[in-house]
Amino acid sequence: MAIRLPSVLSARHILRRSSLFANHAAATSLDVPKGHFAVYVGDAEKKRFVIPVSYLNHPSFQELLSITEEEFGFSHPMGGLIIPCTQEFFLNITSSLHRL
Repeated sequence: MAIRLPSVLSARHILRRSSLFANHAAATSLDVPKGHFAVYVGDAEKKRFVIPVSYLNHPSFQELLSITEEEFGFSHPMGGLIIPCTQEFFLNITSSLHRL
């Protein structure tokens, strides 16, 4: 039996509402393995990262999603979820999650 936390539900809600899973899911599903999702990260130049869905459970990643929601809402001009931080910061966060 799993216990769902409100922040995890919020993170999943953000992903469901993003156009990554709405308009472009069929186009991008071929290059995103099961259990992963794609995000775009960067200030001027956006880079695409494919990351495990398990990252949604981590508070540091949930904070990134909250910042994303505040800045973009559910409208993402690139057709995918854009995380507004530097690629270096994103890599630091995700590398620490990968080690857990």
